[in-house]
Amino acid sequence: MPTVTLPPKENALFKRILRCYEHKQYRNGLKFCKQILSNPKFAEHGETLAMKGLTLNCLGKKEEAYDLVRRGLRNDLRSHVCWHVYGLLQRSDKKYDEAIKCYRNALKWDKDNLQILRDLSLLQIQMRDLEGYRETRYQLLQLRPAQRASWIGYAIAYHLLEDYEMAAKIIEEFRKTQQTSPDKVDYEYSELLLYQNQVLREAGLYKEALEHLSTYEKQICDKLAVEETRGELLLQLERLEEATEVYHRLQERNPENWSYYHGLEKALKPSSVEERHKIYEDAWEKFPKGLVPRRLPLTFLSGEKFRECLDRYLRMNFSKGCPPVFTTLKSLYNDKEKVAIIEELVVGYETTLKSCRMFNQNDDGKEEPPTTLLWVQYFLAQHYDMIDQQTLSLEYINAAIESTPTLIELFLIKAKIYKHAGNIKEAAQWMDEAQALDTADRFINSKCAKYMLKAGMIKEAEEMCSKFTREGASAVENLNEMQCMWFQTECALAYKSMSKFGEALKKCHEIERHFVEITDDQFDFHTYCMRKMTLRSYVDLLKLEDVLRMHPFYYKAATTAIQIYLSLHDNPLTDDSKELQADTANLSDK
Repeated sequence: MPTVTLPPKENALFKRILRCYEHKQYRNGLKFCKQILSNPKFAEHGETLAMKGLTLNCLGKKEEAYDLVRRGLRNDLRSHVCWHVYGLLQRSDKKYDEAIKCYRNALKWDKDNLQILRDLSLLQIQMRDLEGYRETRYQLLQLRPAQRASWIGYAIAYHLLEDYEMAAKIIEEFRKTQQTSPDKVDYEYSELLLYQNQVLREAGLYKEALEHLSTYEKQICDKLAVEETRGELLLQLERLEEATEVYHRLQERNPENWSYYHGLEKALKPSSVEERHKIYEDAWEKFPKGLVPRRLPLTFLSGEKFRECLDRYLRMNFSKGCPPVFTTLKSLYNDKEKVAIIEELVVGYETTLKSCRMFNQNDDGKEEPPTTLLWVQYFLAQHYDMIDQQTLSLEYINAAIESTPTLIELFLIKAKIYKHAGNIKEAAQWMDEAQALDTADRFINSKCAKYMLKAGMIKEAEEMCSKFTREGASAVENLNEMQCMWFQTECALAYKSMSKFGEALKKCHEIERHFVEITDDQFDFHTYCMRKMTLRSYVDLLKLEDVLRMHPFYYKAATTAIQIYLSLHDNPLTDDSKELQADTANLSDK
């Protein structure tokens, strides 16, 4: 059926329908639709029917919306509006492939429609049809060469297709059109420059990237990113002396950043362990309070040198009372020789601290405060737990609790020891004890809930979590809404161990839904990031979404669900157990 052209009066009404849709005034839009459709001549006007359907879809009347849009499309197959609307409807239902087909049909009848091209490009990047995305972006650039988003979108298309040099050229062409004074601070222009530099680096053009960085340094707001990038580029170009200076400057900014020390090592290229150690000794003299220059040498030193360095590191931490000191040394536990030295040193501390309140009897100087002994015992408890001597470990933690019964960290470790020993019920009990000492601490609350779930105390765990969830809503619903996946994973495992397969699968499917939601949520960022020029973060987001399902939460939920489905396949439920598993009935076929 040919496209019906509306007379001026009805055409004005149709334009008002479009305006109402754009401004979300859906009720008014429906009134105008009614005015056109009540005229017998235009009762079957395709585009008006389609717009009425689209408006009803926004009001939640999905079935009626589909009927109207399909009817409109049948009445006017050559209308780009009808096809576009049908595409929007499919998009709202997350049927992206179908929506792309609709947009392509719409473009047959109006090949230069900006809005349709923009909508198509969003779906193409969402579905990672990068070749198609590049073509659509090229069309948009030809139609709107003055718009910033046209250039940026086209450059990003080449960047994602790994044609870095072309991407860099497009950004450079666009950058030349930007009028900015060298002294003016413009955040968006600064982000563009940093993005351009990232593309040059990924293209392997390190020399050009370094020149680019030096030329535009004044106009870049993120000074730290400039320095870090400069350090990396100088290393790549083997300009080691300059790289050394950069990493020294970065160290002064933050002496606790591990990567700056690694950068400095690459720049100085030490030929022996002694030279390597010298780098850290110098840093420690410069930053006497720094812990990182004390910790990093422990990875590569051995024997007497290791003992000496460890001794200084531990004394600093124990005197100060630094609870995470064991965590920082955990990576050394693969080396048996180092474990023996750690044990010998710390057990020695404990003995002498008890007898004369010093780390070593030969120390001339002040006595240590009583808390030092407490932290040494705290460390030893974790040490023996790590090497699977839980009985000894319990002795140390009990001694520490006896001297300071109000320190929450001690109860956390005691619970952990029982968990590693396999007594999860007792572990949950001690976690509960720790939680009672500080009811306002969300971390301990979460830990306690996790232990309760491991012990199969699901109801208690839900009550524990309800202390921090929204009032008036059930804790489980609120945690699902907040995409709290650690809770759902632990719940699934707890139900699985109790053979409540229906409940367990329900939790696994909830996690699956979160991942689908995370994938869908990127949709809004395709336009937002180009508008706000947060291009580096945007490309990182796209790369993250591509490997999203490798996340441990998803992996755990998927393996749990697979194991349950396989066991149900091998041992189908009998009629009696089906009563207990009635919950599986309310799961979708998927």
